[in-house]
Amino acid sequence: MHDEITRAYNAKLLSAAAARHLSDWLRGRFLPTWAQDSINQLVEADAWEELNDRFFRTIAFGTGGMRGRTIGRISTLAELGRVSGRGTPEHPAVGSAFLNDFNVVRATVGLHRYCLQVLTGEGAKATVPRIVIAHDVRHFSRHFCELTAATWMGLGGIAQIFDGPRSTPQLSFTVRSLGATAGIVITASHNPPHDNGYKVYFRDGGQVVEPHAGGIIGMVKSVRWEEIRPFLEFDPEGAGAISADVETAYQEAVSENVLDPDVLRTSGLKVVFTPIHGTGGVVSLPLMHSHGVEVATVPEQEIMDPRFPSVLSPNPENPEALAMAVSEADRTGADLVVGTDPDADRMGVAVRDGDGRLMFLTGNTVGALLAEYRISRLKAMGILPQDGSLRAVLIKTFVTTPLQEAIGTHHGMKVINTLTGFKYIGEKLLDYENDLVRTIRENEGLELDYAAMNFRRRAELHLKYGTFYVFGGEESCGYLASDRVRDKDANAAAIMMCELVAALKSQGRTVADYVDEIYCRYGYFSEELLSLVYDGEDGADRIERILSTYRLDPPQKIGDCRVSGCTDFGTEVVHDADGKEIPKQDFYFLEMENGYGYAVRGSGTEPKIKFYLFGREAVSGKSELVAVRSKVERNLNDLKERIEADARIRAEPPG
Repeated sequence: MHDEITRAYNAKLLSAAAARHLSDWLRGRFLPTWAQDSINQLVEADAWEELNDRFFRTIAFGTGGMRGRTIGRISTLAELGRVSGRGTPEHPAVGSAFLNDFNVVRATVGLHRYCLQVLTGEGAKATVPRIVIAHDVRHFSRHFCELTAATWMGLGGIAQIFDGPRSTPQLSFTVRSLGATAGIVITASHNPPHDNGYKVYFRDGGQVVEPHAGGIIGMVKSVRWEEIRPFLEFDPEGAGAISADVETAYQEAVSENVLDPDVLRTSGLKVVFTPIHGTGGVVSLPLMHSHGVEVATVPEQEIMDPRFPSVLSPNPENPEALAMAVSEADRTGADLVVGTDPDADRMGVAVRDGDGRLMFLTGNTVGALLAEYRISRLKAMGILPQDGSLRAVLIKTFVTTPLQEAIGTHHGMKVINTLTGFKYIGEKLLDYENDLVRTIRENEGLELDYAAMNFRRRAELHLKYGTFYVFGGEESCGYLASDRVRDKDANAAAIMMCELVAALKSQGRTVADYVDEIYCRYGYFSEELLSLVYDGEDGADRIERILSTYRLDPPQKIGDCRVSGCTDFGTEVVHDADGKEIPKQDFYFLEMENGYGYAVRGSGTEPKIKFYLFGREAVSGKSELVAVRSKVERNLNDLKERIEADARIRAEPPG
């Protein structure tokens, strides 16, 4: 076997890294027979391209965990085994770069060791790490969940799991509710069906950030492959169940996002909802029913299926993913279409335009609508002061529309921009919680039970002593309006969107009317996303070349328009509006002299490099909107073409 690997490397069929990792795995004495057979079958078939993709690296345990293929482009007979009725092979694909039993166990061992180290270092009374694990509907999700729980318990920890698929935001809430040391959700969100992931949360219910992220990564890297062997054969029984009371508590927390329950019951709102074969129906559907919303579903897409057979991609950012729901809405005359992705942290929306046709809304638009409605409603309820307060905050990512910043600023609020990833919003919420608890302790001599306070009490105390989080979002259809959850929550977003549309309907207005009002008030904003996909080792090199050349030789001009500024977040010191330094990252924000701009970053979850384009023009009245919209779209399309052409040149190897 090693001779064949050497010959393939010498023939440039395997990269040096792939040859090294493949040899290490074969020598490691941790692979069960089926895994060795799988590698043998690929070698015998001269499937070197497949082997190179499987072993060109060790899957990165990044700041949020791992995500990648769990089914290869070629599945061996040893992996296929007894294929399930939903098309799941018997075993995940073997490979250091893939998500499989070996990488899942290694990550779990490292995470357990880190949690134990933290508890011991804090002098905690209980030094037995407790973990909560959730999973979505993907291939091997339940298997990885049970494997993780068994490994954790085998290391001496306590593990609790749900009795079936649950959403990512429910995992976030449950970690806090149970006082767990950490949480894991097995999901690849809206990635293609062949992917899966292992997403890590810490005890605050947020995705891990520094210093814990670096500590966990270091501990995972220190786990030797031979250490994982004892955990590969496991008993799925023994993990603790999540109680019905905890599940109900999450549903109540989501319901707390409703500001005007009466309008939901009285407006006559009709909704079509689809979970797109995922977990969204577990909470969103009964929640809508409980608030009196007339809701229909797409029966084919209610079925949890890891193949996502009715869509090209289970991503509610794409209009195609909502096509069946739109057809059902046209058939029934529904006002609103709502779709959630497989782990129900993202929500896509279609609404009626002025002519009664259903139109798809971008994540940027939905976030702006929810922000404007909720801020205005909180002022009408007397929760927010009419003139606003800098103790109230709207949080968005840098790559989310500047329209949301304009809205927050107009309402007299503080606006925070973060790096891409909801973990940074979750981190801010933990900062605000800790600051409030500390301030109350110092000023009042009281120990605040933060988790026990309802929404109004939190708002009251934060507006007096701390920072009241009103709304947060990111352009990729993620929204959050309550700090009881520390990640984007499509279950909550769905009911909030229902309330917004119901309120407009009760006033005889459409969402299209509301969008135009916002543009007339703040200016016309539009955004475009350019994603360039580069797979495999060669693709990773191309992405790296684009990112590195932006640092070494940033564009000075795009077409005829000069670049007036470029912020390199990997080298420059940048602070947010709270004065907190933003972590270093290969992320670039470029400003154009015409007021447009764009951002550049590599995707953290897919083999893509992304360019986020922003256009804005002033609007003096509704009569100008059509012309202004046309102008902005032309300018953005031209900018997009020029950025792509430049990026493809940057991606090529030198010489």
